[in-house]
Amino acid sequence: MALYEHIFLARQDIAPQQIDELLETYKGVIEANGGKVGRVENWGLRSLAYRIRKNRKAYYVLINIDAPASTIAELERQMRINEDILRYMTVRVEKQ
Repeated sequence: MALYEHIFLARQDIAPQQIDELLETYKGVIEANGGKVGRVENWGLRSLAYRIRKNRKAYYVLINIDAPASTIAELERQMRINEDILRYMTVRVEKQ
């Protein structure tokens, strides 16, 4: 398994409780597909550099993941489907 850092941006007009629900949903996807969730950082509501789908702000969430590539593919597929997610990015981290 490889280490990944995954960050996603959620719409500004959803409630903070919905952010927690999204996070729990994605944690479930990761664990169901054989991955492990490490550190989770909720950066809160931050301004965007440019408008994305008519949003000037977004909730930022960073997740450290230890999982196979197939788990990351499924996680990204789930995020593509969800309309509350504006952007996401997954970066593989080299083990030290």
